[in-house]
Amino acid sequence: MTEQKQRVVLVTGATSGIGLAVTRLLAGQGHRVFIGSRTEDKVLATVKQLREERLDVDGVVLDVRSPASIRGYVQAAVERFGTVDVLVNNAGVSGGGVTADIPDELWDDIIDTNLNSVFRLTREVLATGGLRHKNWGRVINIASTAGKQGVVLGAPYSASKHGVVGFTKALGNELAPTGITVNAVCPGYVETPMAHRVRQNYAHVYGTSEDAVLEKFHAKIPLGRYSTPEEVAGLVGYLVSDTAASITSQALNVCGGLGNY
Repeated sequence: MTEQKQRVVLVTGATSGIGLAVTRLLAGQGHRVFIGSRTEDKVLATVKQLREERLDVDGVVLDVRSPASIRGYVQAAVERFGTVDVLVNNAGVSGGGVTADIPDELWDDIIDTNLNSVFRLTREVLATGGLRHKNWGRVINIASTAGKQGVVLGAPYSASKHGVVGFTKALGNELAPTGITVNAVCPGYVETPMAHRVRQNYAHVYGTSEDAVLEKFHAKIPLGRYSTPEEVAGLVGYLVSDTAASITSQALNVCGGLGNY
C-alpha cells in the first residue's frame, strides 16, 4: 500500500460480476477482503482462486435475505480479520415482469435481497462489526441507474434500488460528522451473468431474440456499449481511498452516459 492504511473490507455477492471485480481490485490494493455469497462451492472456489493470485481474501456462505446469516457473516469476518472498515453492499437480484402479474413472492424476494439486506448488513457492520466506533469508514452500496428512473417491466427492481439510493443519502448525512462516508454506485448496463439473465427475460416477454434485445440496449447507451465490471469497481476503489473523504450521500453513475442525472 502507498500512503493508505490496510483496511478490512466486506464485499457481498462477491463470486462473479461486479462483486468479484471489486474484491480483486481492493485486495490488489492491499486490503484484507472478506467475501460472502449464497453458494458454498462458489465461495470456496473464489477464495482459492484469489489466494492463488496472492490476495488476502477469505469468506463464508451468506444469504443476505436472512438476518441470522448476516449476523454470522459479520461475526466471522471480525474473527478472521478484525473490526470492519469498509462495507460494499453488492449482492442483488434482477426481476420483474408485467406488474399486474407479479406475485408477492417475487416482490418480497427482490426487496429482501436488494434493499432490506443493505439496511441489515449496514446495521450489523456499524454495531457488531465495530464501524461506528471508528473515525474513518466507508459504506458503498451498489445501486443502479434504475434507482433514479423507472424501468419498464422492472417495478420491483427499480423500487428496491430507489430505496437503496434513499437509504444511502439518509445514512450518509447521519454519519457525516463521524468521518464515515456512505455512497451509492449506480451502474447502467454492465456485462455480467445477471445482465445475461435480464436479456433472456426481456426476450421472452417481447417474443424476440436476446441479440435483438442487446442491440436495442446498445442503442440506448451514448457510449454504444455495456460498461465492464472493472469500470464499476474502479469507482468503488476511488470511494474507498482517503482522497474521496469529502464525497458522501451521493449516488454516482457508471453507465456510459445512459443517465444524465
